[in-house]
Amino acid sequence: MIRALIKEARPKQWAKNVLVFAAPGAAGVLTHGKPLTRAVIAFVAFCMASAGTYFWNDILDVEADRVHPKKRFRPIASGAVPLNVARVVGTVLLVGGPALAFVTRWQAGVACVVYVVVTTSYSKVWKHIAVVDLVAVASGFVVRAVGGAAATGVPMSSWFVLTTTFGSLFIVTGKRYAELRELGDGPSGARATLDDYSLGFLRIVLSISCCATLVSYCIWAFEGKAGHSVAAVGGSTISTVAHSHSLLFYQLSIVPMLTALLRYLLILEQGHGAAPEEIFAADRTLQILGLVWVAVFATGVYIS
Repeated sequence: MIRALIKEARPKQWAKNVLVFAAPGAAGVLTHGKPLTRAVIAFVAFCMASAGTYFWNDILDVEADRVHPKKRFRPIASGAVPLNVARVVGTVLLVGGPALAFVTRWQAGVACVVYVVVTTSYSKVWKHIAVVDLVAVASGFVVRAVGGAAATGVPMSSWFVLTTTFGSLFIVTGKRYAELRELGDGPSGARATLDDYSLGFLRIVLSISCCATLVSYCIWAFEGKAGHSVAAVGGSTISTVAHSHSLLFYQLSIVPMLTALLRYLLILEQGHGAAPEEIFAADRTLQILGLVWVAVFATGVYIS
């Protein structure tokens, strides 16, 4: 039972919650003890909240999951985790996550509550409305980033928010695109809105979101917004001002970012991507590009 509960919590998916480190990382405050501690607490809080939403999503989708070729093996759909147990554990996680986030700053707690509301209402309402379902899932990624910024008191630039927003939409749309290709032309039966989409429409959304992500990131990098921020911590402030020579590294980070976006598009066209976390965990090229991006960007923020 314990192993099944852990599997149902989907620890592989918790990697998405590293977005809470994005804003404080870009602001260069993670080398300070208090912001780092608060960011870690926010990460744990969102892991709890997201695990709770996975429980409730599978509870509400149990009948549909049982006819899905892969999802029927999930613990709740397969019966490894009884519905009554799943409801209790899922509820504890949904309540415990936001409660822990409030420990950092009340704004982070509110962000975590918003995340829970959006993701749980998605399972009941938004997933049945084409296009809205894409935006709802993408908003969950944005709220994670907002939660990390709120927990550490780091203000978010407009271009950072736009990059996160369109990047999230790109990943979510890619997942739908891969799912639709995987299921073929017949009725999906497994996801409410797949029958409303066409590959052509999703390709258009992919193109728009990919271009918007790149443009937003380029403007953010060239303006040096990553290094122009002030974080309020415990009544004091931590200023992180970008120097002119740091901007070169922000701008150079565009290269691995662009290459990674194009690499992911290629993977989608090759018929993969229904589980983005598995792609990122298996594709060595994407991993190397990610490491290069982190190294270049971190050099601009923390070393230059």
